[in-house]
Amino acid sequence: MLRTHTCGQLRKSDVGTEVTLCGWVENKRDHGGAVFIDLRDRYGLTQVVIGPPEATAAQIENVGRVPAESVILIRGTVSDRLEGKSNAKLATGDIEVRCNEFEILNTCQTPPFTPGQSELPGEDLRLKYRFLDLRRSDMQRSLFLRSKIIKIMRDYFAEHDFVDVETPILGRSTPEGARDYLVPSRVHPGSFYALPQSPQLYKQILMVAGFDRYVQVAKCFRDEDLRADRQPEFTQLDLEMSFVDSDDIMGLIDGLVARTAKEVHGKDIQLPLPRMTYDEAMRRFGHDAPDLRFGMEITDVTEVAKKTEFRVFRATADAGNFVRGLRVENAAEQYSRRQIDELTNFVKDFGAKGLAWFRVEADGSLWSPVAKNFEAEHLDEIKSLMGGQPGDLLMFLADTWEVTCKGLNALRKRLGAELKLYDDDALHCSWVTEFPMFEKDEESGRWNAMHHPFTAPLKSDLEKLGSEPQACRAQAYDLVINGSEAGGGTIRIHDQATQSQVFGLLGIDEATAEDRFGFLLNALRFGAPPHGGIALGIDRWVMLFAGLDNIREVIAFPKTQKASDLMTEAPGNVDDAQLAELHLRTVLPKPKA
Repeated sequence: MLRTHTCGQLRKSDVGTEVTLCGWVENKRDHGGAVFIDLRDRYGLTQVVIGPPEATAAQIENVGRVPAESVILIRGTVSDRLEGKSNAKLATGDIEVRCNEFEILNTCQTPPFTPGQSELPGEDLRLKYRFLDLRRSDMQRSLFLRSKIIKIMRDYFAEHDFVDVETPILGRSTPEGARDYLVPSRVHPGSFYALPQSPQLYKQILMVAGFDRYVQVAKCFRDEDLRADRQPEFTQLDLEMSFVDSDDIMGLIDGLVARTAKEVHGKDIQLPLPRMTYDEAMRRFGHDAPDLRFGMEITDVTEVAKKTEFRVFRATADAGNFVRGLRVENAAEQYSRRQIDELTNFVKDFGAKGLAWFRVEADGSLWSPVAKNFEAEHLDEIKSLMGGQPGDLLMFLADTWEVTCKGLNALRKRLGAELKLYDDDALHCSWVTEFPMFEKDEESGRWNAMHHPFTAPLKSDLEKLGSEPQACRAQAYDLVINGSEAGGGTIRIHDQATQSQVFGLLGIDEATAEDRFGFLLNALRFGAPPHGGIALGIDRWVMLFAGLDNIREVIAFPKTQKASDLMTEAPGNVDDAQLAELHLRTVLPKPKA
């Protein structure tokens, strides 16, 4: 080893020790006759002094010319810092190293930014020079946390008798809800592999093979539009179990959540984690992954709206749609008319036509520009349903169920953040269960699987597959942490008759099913056990446990929102010879006029 110690290791007990350190020049200060360097590696910082009597004037002059972020080696003696000069912010703050020899291992040219600068550059520049960005302590902490969480997961499942099995990256293209990344085959001209959207089919086959408890840290790929918490390639903790029901799987993950919270944050999570059905989540919060760190639940006032003369409410209710609202406690004085107008424009982004509102006055009456359109008794009824108290602000959307859900969920999240209704360090974990089996494609009129085609219906809803598919609920469950989906899974269909019936509802005929899923269907014919599983988004877990809101901050080499790698400039062009080997040619879109 070139070094005897790391830059975060030395303490007062090491005073007098001869040491060799290697690292990057974080800061350099010339104090007239002596140069002070903060030497950095991933373990910390050590102050190095190059000055008399240990160093000559020539050495001092030479080290003064070393650029920031250069890599150097120093040898010297550990000394106490001068009295009153210790730095309590550093673990090594009580000592310094008096350098008697140094070597420049690599000189850094002028960097576009330095890891220690107070203001971060734009994200594009950070991604272009990711090797510099990854030197930042915040980025390193995120990746250390990622490593720790993955180790916790591996240890936990090893203790529960799971076997770690790697599944293929090159597989068959199967419809799983998102667009596949395709890989052309040179050996089989005109044929393509697909990168896995998940190990779903392989892990079911492992259950048929009798492995009983499978787990894997799996790379997955989806060619879809991106956002802050989504990447084209992502990592998930994937598991499957035989001879279990939903409660078994959720109970197992409860234990993992509790252990992770304890080991990462020292927090005790009360088990079992709370559960609510999908229908309850949509009714109370307008979203299937509600943030339960604060209240502000949705209230339905549609029945009162049917009695009023306020045209917007009455027409919406008479048309079979909904009037639903939020009670924002003690917020009447915190939002001006201009700010409420901003909130109105905000909900319009989610399909709402407008935002009605009332202020609860000191005498308990409701005031609003539209209050004159209501009878006093109807206003009292609305206030009673909403639980309105003096100083509250009551806000309403009148629209379809879908629009009121989307709009009020977005409004609730925004108000919760603006009014600081929750502790940013809080960790609330829960389950949402009993999702619908199917959702209808409005354009085609066909049913789509809400999760995937192998999800089993609730046993009580099995008979509804043929008569009321829209009322059929799935044995599906999502883990929600602080309003983000942190994992999702289902119990799978393991009998051929039910699987064929579900394929029929999804418009997948027998020939297509055999073509796309023949290997799985064949396996199910040879003694498939009841089984189910879940996938936990590791990127998202790390983001949430780190208290961040951008998934790119916890991935070493992420893609941009346009699915490009700015550092390696991927995706890139390939030459004609490579395309010819694959029997391919490119057809570029015509430029827009």
